[in-house]
Amino acid sequence: MSGEAGDTPGLDPIADRAPQRRPPWGRRSPGRLDAGFGSDRGGPTYAALDLGTNNCRLLVARPAGDSFRVVDAFSRIIRLGEGVSISGRLSDAAIERAITALAICRDKMKNRGVTRTHLIATEACRAAENGDEFLGRVTEELGLSLELIDRETEARLAATGCTPLMDPQADGVVLFDIGGGSSELVRLNRSQSTRGGPPLPQIRGWISLPHGVVTLAERHGGLNVSRETYELMVSEVAALIAPFAREHGADGLRGVHMLGTSGTVTTIAGVHLNLKRYDRNRVDGCWMSEQEINVVLEKLLAMSYEDRVASPCIGAERADLVLAGCAILEAIRRAFPCPRLRVADRGLREGMLVQMMRDDGAWGGATWGGNNQTAAS
Repeated sequence: MSGEAGDTPGLDPIADRAPQRRPPWGRRSPGRLDAGFGSDRGGPTYAALDLGTNNCRLLVARPAGDSFRVVDAFSRIIRLGEGVSISGRLSDAAIERAITALAICRDKMKNRGVTRTHLIATEACRAAENGDEFLGRVTEELGLSLELIDRETEARLAATGCTPLMDPQADGVVLFDIGGGSSELVRLNRSQSTRGGPPLPQIRGWISLPHGVVTLAERHGGLNVSRETYELMVSEVAALIAPFAREHGADGLRGVHMLGTSGTVTTIAGVHLNLKRYDRNRVDGCWMSEQEINVVLEKLLAMSYEDRVASPCIGAERADLVLAGCAILEAIRRAFPCPRLRVADRGLREGMLVQMMRDDGAWGGATWGGNNQTAAS
Protein backbone atom coordinates (compact mmCIF):
# COMPACT_ATOMS: atom_id res chain seq x y z
CA MET A 1 0.00 0.00 0.00
CA SER A 2 1.49 3.34 -0.98
CA GLY A 3 1.27 6.57 0.97
CA GLU A 4 -1.96 8.49 0.61
CA ALA A 5 -2.81 12.13 0.15
CA GLY A 6 -1.42 13.99 3.09
CA ASP A 7 2.11 12.76 2.47
CA THR A 8 5.10 14.94 3.23
CA PRO A 9 7.09 15.40 0.00
CA GLY A 10 10.40 14.67 1.70
CA LEU A 11 9.50 11.16 2.79
CA ASP A 12 9.80 8.10 0.60
CA PRO A 13 6.59 6.11 1.16
CA ILE A 14 8.35 2.91 0.24
CA ALA A 15 11.04 3.27 2.89
CA ASP A 16 9.20 5.21 5.56
CA ARG A 17 5.60 4.50 6.53
CA ALA A 18 5.34 7.22 9.19
CA PRO A 19 2.26 9.50 9.08
CA GLN A 20 2.74 12.14 6.42
CA ARG A 21 1.15 15.42 5.44
CA ARG A 22 0.50 16.99 2.07
CA PRO A 23 1.47 20.61 1.25
CA PRO A 24 -1.53 22.61 2.50
CA TRP A 25 -1.92 25.20 -0.24
CA GLY A 26 -4.64 24.67 -2.79
CA ARG A 27 -6.39 22.04 -0.67
CA ARG A 28 -10.11 21.98 -1.22
CA SER A 29 -13.02 20.20 0.33
CA PRO A 30 -16.49 20.69 -1.19
CA GLY A 31 -18.05 20.28 2.23
CA ARG A 32 -16.30 23.42 3.45
CA LEU A 33 -16.82 25.71 0.47
CA ASP A 34 -17.41 29.34 1.42
CA ALA A 35 -21.13 30.07 1.44
CA GLY A 36 -20.60 33.81 0.96
CA PHE A 37 -20.71 35.78 -2.26
CA GLY A 38 -18.64 38.55 -3.75
CA SER A 39 -16.38 40.55 -1.51
CA ASP A 40 -18.18 39.82 1.77
CA ARG A 41 -14.94 38.40 3.14
CA GLY A 42 -12.82 41.23 1.71
CA GLY A 43 -10.09 41.11 -0.91
CA PRO A 44 -10.20 39.85 -4.47
CA THR A 45 -11.73 36.62 -5.73
CA TYR A 46 -9.99 34.77 -8.56
CA ALA A 47 -11.27 32.30 -11.14
CA ALA A 48 -9.27 29.91 -13.33
CA LEU A 49 -11.03 28.06 -16.15
CA ASP A 50 -9.49 25.37 -18.33
CA LEU A 51 -11.45 24.35 -21.43
CA GLY A 52 -9.65 21.24 -22.61
CA THR A 53 -10.19 18.58 -25.23
CA ASN A 54 -12.07 16.35 -22.81
CA ASN A 55 -13.01 18.45 -19.76
CA CYS A 56 -14.26 21.88 -18.76
CA ARG A 57 -12.91 22.80 -15.31
CA LEU A 58 -13.26 25.84 -13.08
CA LEU A 59 -11.75 26.85 -9.75
CA VAL A 60 -12.72 29.97 -7.79
CA ALA A 61 -10.40 30.91 -4.93
CA ARG A 62 -9.30 33.64 -2.55
CA PRO A 63 -5.81 34.23 -1.12
CA ALA A 64 -5.36 32.80 2.38
CA GLY A 65 -2.04 33.14 4.19
CA ASP A 66 0.73 31.83 1.94
CA SER A 67 -1.83 29.82 0.01
CA PHE A 68 -5.33 30.14 -1.37
CA ARG A 69 -8.69 28.74 -0.37
CA VAL A 70 -11.02 27.33 -3.01
CA VAL A 71 -14.56 28.66 -2.61
CA ASP A 72 -16.18 27.03 -5.64
CA ALA A 73 -15.32 24.45 -8.28
CA PHE A 74 -16.80 22.79 -11.35
CA SER A 75 -15.70 19.93 -13.60
CA ARG A 76 -17.54 18.24 -16.44
CA ILE A 77 -16.47 15.88 -19.22
CA ILE A 78 -17.62 17.55 -22.46
CA ARG A 79 -15.40 15.88 -25.12
CA LEU A 80 -15.01 19.13 -27.03
CA GLY A 81 -12.32 17.54 -29.20
CA GLU A 82 -14.35 14.47 -30.11
CA GLY A 83 -13.75 13.71 -33.79
CA VAL A 84 -11.39 16.65 -34.40
CA SER A 85 -8.49 14.33 -35.25
CA ILE A 86 -10.64 12.87 -38.05
CA SER A 87 -12.75 15.78 -39.33
CA GLY A 88 -10.54 18.70 -38.37
CA ARG A 89 -13.54 20.51 -36.88
CA LEU A 90 -15.36 20.87 -33.58
CA SER A 91 -18.73 19.13 -34.01
CA ASP A 92 -22.02 20.91 -33.38
CA ALA A 93 -22.85 18.49 -30.54
CA ALA A 94 -19.47 19.05 -28.85
CA ILE A 95 -19.86 22.82 -29.14
CA GLU A 96 -23.29 22.69 -27.51
CA ARG A 97 -21.91 20.59 -24.64
CA ALA A 98 -19.13 23.12 -24.14
CA ILE A 99 -21.48 26.11 -24.27
CA THR A 100 -23.70 24.52 -21.63
CA ALA A 101 -20.76 23.84 -19.31
CA LEU A 102 -19.28 27.31 -19.84
CA ALA A 103 -22.64 28.92 -18.99
CA ILE A 104 -22.56 27.12 -15.64
CA CYS A 105 -19.02 28.41 -15.06
CA ARG A 106 -20.07 31.96 -15.94
CA ASP A 107 -22.92 31.82 -13.44
CA LYS A 108 -20.65 30.47 -10.72
CA MET A 109 -18.19 33.30 -11.29
CA LYS A 110 -21.01 35.85 -11.11
CA ASN A 111 -22.40 34.37 -7.92
CA ARG A 112 -18.98 34.38 -6.26
CA GLY A 113 -18.27 37.98 -7.21
CA VAL A 114 -15.11 37.09 -9.11
CA THR A 115 -12.87 40.13 -9.64
CA ARG A 116 -10.12 38.62 -11.77
CA THR A 117 -10.08 35.68 -14.16
CA HIS A 118 -7.81 33.65 -16.39
CA LEU A 119 -9.85 31.62 -18.85
CA ILE A 120 -7.99 29.37 -21.27
CA ALA A 121 -8.66 26.98 -24.14
CA THR A 122 -6.15 24.32 -25.21
CA GLU A 123 -5.54 21.63 -27.83
CA ALA A 124 -9.02 21.07 -29.26
CA CYS A 125 -9.39 24.74 -30.14
CA ARG A 126 -5.79 24.90 -31.35
CA ALA A 127 -6.29 21.97 -33.71
CA ALA A 128 -9.81 22.63 -35.02
CA GLU A 129 -10.23 24.81 -38.09
CA ASN A 130 -13.35 26.32 -36.52
CA GLY A 131 -11.71 26.83 -33.12
CA ASP A 132 -11.55 30.62 -33.45
CA GLU A 133 -15.16 30.70 -34.64
CA PHE A 134 -16.20 28.72 -31.57
CA LEU A 135 -14.30 31.02 -29.19
CA GLY A 136 -15.96 34.01 -30.86
CA ARG A 137 -19.36 32.46 -30.21
CA VAL A 138 -18.44 31.93 -26.54
CA THR A 139 -17.60 35.63 -26.25
CA GLU A 140 -20.74 36.75 -28.05
CA GLU A 141 -23.21 34.47 -26.27
CA LEU A 142 -21.68 34.16 -22.80
CA GLY A 143 -19.48 37.24 -22.47
CA LEU A 144 -16.45 35.08 -21.69
CA SER A 145 -13.15 35.78 -23.43
CA LEU A 146 -11.05 32.61 -23.53
CA GLU A 147 -7.34 32.82 -24.28
CA LEU A 148 -6.07 30.17 -26.69
CA ILE A 149 -2.74 29.34 -25.06
CA ASP A 150 0.20 27.67 -26.77
CA ARG A 151 1.71 24.38 -25.65
CA GLU A 152 4.68 26.00 -23.89
CA THR A 153 2.34 28.07 -21.72
CA GLU A 154 0.30 24.95 -21.00
CA ALA A 155 3.42 23.09 -19.82
CA ARG A 156 4.54 26.01 -17.66
CA LEU A 157 1.16 26.44 -15.98
CA ALA A 158 0.95 22.70 -15.23
CA ALA A 159 4.41 22.86 -13.67
CA THR A 160 3.45 25.88 -11.57
CA GLY A 161 0.32 24.13 -10.32
CA CYS A 162 2.09 20.87 -9.42
CA THR A 163 5.45 22.09 -8.06
CA PRO A 164 4.32 22.01 -4.38
CA LEU A 165 4.02 18.20 -4.66
CA MET A 166 7.65 17.85 -5.70
CA ASP A 167 9.79 16.13 -3.08
CA PRO A 168 11.98 19.03 -1.86
CA GLN A 169 14.83 16.60 -1.22
CA ALA A 170 14.69 15.17 -4.74
CA ASP A 171 17.25 16.21 -7.33
CA GLY A 172 14.56 16.66 -9.92
CA VAL A 173 11.18 15.65 -11.30
CA VAL A 174 9.76 14.35 -14.55
CA LEU A 175 6.33 16.00 -14.67
CA PHE A 176 3.71 14.79 -17.13
CA ASP A 177 0.23 15.99 -17.97
CA ILE A 178 -1.76 13.55 -20.12
CA GLY A 179 -4.52 15.57 -21.72
CA GLY A 180 -7.31 14.84 -24.13
CA GLY A 181 -5.66 16.20 -27.26
CA SER A 182 -2.02 16.63 -26.25
CA SER A 183 0.35 15.55 -23.50
CA GLU A 184 3.09 17.64 -21.91
CA LEU A 185 6.36 16.46 -20.39
CA VAL A 186 8.44 18.81 -18.24
CA ARG A 187 11.85 18.16 -16.72
CA LEU A 188 12.15 20.10 -13.46
CA ASN A 189 15.08 20.75 -11.17
CA ARG A 190 14.61 21.09 -7.42
CA SER A 191 12.02 23.82 -6.90
CA GLN A 192 13.01 27.32 -5.87
CA SER A 193 11.54 28.56 -2.59
CA THR A 194 9.94 31.99 -2.39
CA ARG A 195 9.36 34.52 0.39
CA GLY A 196 5.66 33.88 0.12
CA GLY A 197 3.31 31.59 -1.74
CA PRO A 198 4.07 28.26 -3.41
CA PRO A 199 7.56 27.38 -4.71
CA LEU A 200 8.53 28.30 -8.25
CA PRO A 201 9.18 25.57 -10.83
CA GLN A 202 12.71 25.38 -12.25
CA ILE A 203 12.13 24.13 -15.80
CA ARG A 204 15.05 22.45 -17.58
CA GLY A 205 13.11 21.48 -20.66
CA TRP A 206 9.67 20.56 -21.94
CA ILE A 207 7.94 18.84 -24.82
CA SER A 208 4.34 18.68 -25.99
CA LEU A 209 3.14 15.54 -27.75
CA PRO A 210 0.32 15.71 -30.32
CA HIS A 211 -1.36 12.76 -28.60
CA GLY A 212 -3.85 12.73 -25.75
CA VAL A 213 -6.35 10.15 -24.57
CA VAL A 214 -9.07 11.28 -27.00
CA THR A 215 -6.90 11.50 -30.10
CA LEU A 216 -5.06 8.23 -29.38
CA ALA A 217 -8.29 6.33 -28.61
CA GLU A 218 -9.88 7.62 -31.82
CA ARG A 219 -6.81 6.52 -33.77
CA HIS A 220 -6.55 3.00 -32.33
CA GLY A 221 -9.94 2.33 -30.73
CA GLY A 222 -10.77 2.43 -27.05
CA LEU A 223 -13.58 -0.06 -26.49
CA ASN A 224 -11.80 -3.37 -26.99
CA VAL A 225 -8.04 -2.90 -26.66
CA SER A 226 -5.85 -5.95 -27.23
CA ARG A 227 -2.31 -6.15 -25.88
CA GLU A 228 -1.06 -5.80 -29.44
CA THR A 229 -3.02 -2.57 -29.92
CA TYR A 230 -1.86 -1.34 -26.53
CA GLU A 231 1.80 -1.95 -27.41
CA LEU A 232 1.28 -0.23 -30.75
CA MET A 233 0.02 2.86 -28.92
CA VAL A 234 2.96 2.72 -26.50
CA SER A 235 5.46 2.46 -29.36
CA GLU A 236 3.88 5.33 -31.26
CA VAL A 237 4.13 7.65 -28.26
CA ALA A 238 7.59 6.38 -27.28
CA ALA A 239 8.97 7.39 -30.68
CA LEU A 240 7.84 10.97 -30.04
CA ILE A 241 9.35 11.04 -26.55
CA ALA A 242 12.72 9.52 -27.49
CA PRO A 243 14.56 12.73 -28.52
CA PHE A 244 13.46 14.52 -25.34
CA ALA A 245 14.47 11.52 -23.21
CA ARG A 246 17.92 11.40 -24.79
CA GLU A 247 18.49 15.04 -23.90
CA HIS A 248 16.96 15.13 -20.44
CA GLY A 249 17.48 11.61 -19.17
CA ALA A 250 21.06 11.10 -20.27
CA ASP A 251 22.53 12.42 -17.01
CA GLY A 252 20.78 9.70 -15.03
CA LEU A 253 17.60 9.68 -13.01
CA ARG A 254 19.02 8.99 -9.57
CA GLY A 255 17.20 11.12 -7.03
CA VAL A 256 14.46 11.92 -9.56
CA HIS A 257 10.80 11.00 -9.22
CA MET A 258 7.80 11.27 -11.53
CA LEU A 259 4.95 13.67 -10.88
CA GLY A 260 1.77 13.03 -12.85
CA THR A 261 -1.35 15.11 -13.34
CA SER A 262 -4.29 13.96 -15.45
CA GLY A 263 -7.46 11.93 -15.34
CA THR A 264 -5.36 8.92 -16.32
CA VAL A 265 -3.02 9.05 -13.35
CA THR A 266 -5.74 9.92 -10.81
CA THR A 267 -7.80 7.01 -12.15
CA ILE A 268 -4.83 4.66 -11.72
CA ALA A 269 -4.38 5.91 -8.16
CA GLY A 270 -8.06 5.41 -7.39
CA VAL A 271 -7.95 1.83 -8.66
CA HIS A 272 -4.75 1.21 -6.68
CA LEU A 273 -6.36 2.52 -3.50
CA ASN A 274 -9.46 0.39 -4.21
CA LEU A 275 -11.74 3.38 -3.77
CA LYS A 276 -15.46 2.71 -3.89
CA ARG A 277 -15.94 6.36 -4.81
CA TYR A 278 -13.34 8.81 -6.07
CA ASP A 279 -11.84 10.77 -3.17
CA ARG A 280 -9.54 13.66 -4.07
CA ASN A 281 -8.24 13.96 -0.52
CA ARG A 282 -6.80 10.44 -0.78
CA VAL A 283 -5.59 10.66 -4.37
CA ASP A 284 -3.94 14.09 -4.54
CA GLY A 285 -0.41 13.73 -3.18
CA CYS A 286 -0.35 9.93 -2.91
CA TRP A 287 2.77 8.01 -3.90
CA MET A 288 2.95 4.86 -6.03
CA SER A 289 5.91 2.59 -6.59
CA GLU A 290 6.91 1.19 -9.97
CA GLN A 291 5.53 -2.22 -9.02
CA GLU A 292 2.24 -0.80 -7.78
CA ILE A 293 1.75 0.98 -11.11
CA ASN A 294 2.52 -2.26 -12.98
CA VAL A 295 -0.14 -4.11 -11.01
CA VAL A 296 -2.82 -1.51 -11.86
CA LEU A 297 -1.89 -1.36 -15.55
CA GLU A 298 -2.13 -5.14 -15.81
CA LYS A 299 -5.48 -5.08 -14.04
CA LEU A 300 -6.86 -2.45 -16.43
CA LEU A 301 -5.57 -4.32 -19.49
CA ALA A 302 -7.32 -7.47 -18.31
CA MET A 303 -10.67 -5.68 -17.89
CA SER A 304 -13.34 -5.73 -20.56
CA TYR A 305 -14.97 -2.48 -21.61
CA GLU A 306 -17.97 -3.41 -19.46
CA ASP A 307 -15.69 -4.00 -16.48
CA ARG A 308 -14.17 -0.55 -16.92
CA VAL A 309 -17.60 1.05 -17.12
CA ALA A 310 -18.55 -0.69 -13.86
CA SER A 311 -15.40 0.46 -12.05
CA PRO A 312 -16.22 3.33 -9.65
CA CYS A 313 -12.93 5.07 -10.50
CA ILE A 314 -13.42 4.85 -14.27
CA GLY A 315 -17.09 4.81 -15.28
CA ALA A 316 -18.76 5.20 -18.64
CA GLU A 317 -17.23 8.62 -19.35
CA ARG A 318 -13.63 7.33 -19.21
CA ALA A 319 -14.00 3.63 -20.05
CA ASP A 320 -13.04 4.09 -23.71
CA LEU A 321 -10.16 6.49 -22.95
CA VAL A 322 -8.33 5.07 -19.96
CA LEU A 323 -6.21 2.50 -21.82
CA ALA A 324 -5.02 5.13 -24.28
CA GLY A 325 -3.94 7.16 -21.26
CA CYS A 326 -2.21 4.12 -19.78
CA ALA A 327 -0.30 3.65 -23.04
CA ILE A 328 0.94 7.24 -22.91
CA LEU A 329 1.98 6.75 -19.28
CA GLU A 330 3.78 3.51 -20.12
CA ALA A 331 5.73 5.22 -22.91
CA ILE A 332 6.79 7.93 -20.46
CA ARG A 333 7.79 5.37 -17.84
CA ARG A 334 9.94 3.43 -20.31
CA ALA A 335 11.68 6.63 -21.39
CA PHE A 336 12.17 7.85 -17.80
CA PRO A 337 12.37 4.79 -15.50
CA CYS A 338 11.87 6.39 -12.07
CA PRO A 339 11.20 4.21 -9.01
CA ARG A 340 8.29 6.25 -7.69
CA LEU A 341 5.46 8.45 -8.87
CA ARG A 342 3.54 11.13 -7.02
CA VAL A 343 -0.04 11.68 -8.13
CA ALA A 344 -1.47 15.19 -8.50
CA ASP A 345 -5.15 16.04 -8.72
CA ARG A 346 -4.20 19.59 -9.62
CA GLY A 347 -2.54 21.32 -12.54
CA LEU A 348 -3.43 24.08 -14.97
CA ARG A 349 -6.10 25.81 -12.89
CA GLU A 350 -3.95 25.89 -9.77
CA GLY A 351 -1.08 27.19 -11.89
CA MET A 352 -3.26 30.01 -13.21
CA LEU A 353 -4.42 30.94 -9.71
CA VAL A 354 -0.84 31.01 -8.41
CA GLN A 355 0.29 33.13 -11.35
CA MET A 356 -2.49 35.70 -10.87
CA MET A 357 -2.05 35.92 -7.12
CA ARG A 358 1.72 36.20 -7.40
CA ASP A 359 1.37 38.96 -10.02
CA ASP A 360 -0.94 40.81 -7.63
CA GLY A 361 1.43 40.45 -4.67
CA ALA A 362 -0.97 38.26 -2.70
CA TRP A 363 1.89 36.69 -0.72
CA GLY A 364 4.42 39.52 -0.81
CA GLY A 365 2.54 42.41 0.71
CA ALA A 366 2.24 44.33 -2.58
CA THR A 367 -0.79 46.43 -3.37
CA TRP A 368 -3.61 44.54 -5.00
CA GLY A 369 -3.71 45.40 -8.66
CA GLY A 370 -2.63 44.05 -12.00
CA ASN A 371 -4.65 43.92 -15.17
CA ASN A 372 -7.90 42.73 -13.68
CA GLN A 373 -10.33 40.99 -15.98
CA THR A 374 -13.76 40.90 -14.41
CA ALA A 375 -16.23 38.10 -14.82
CA ALA A 376 -18.83 38.51 -17.51
CA SER A 377 -21.76 40.70 -16.65
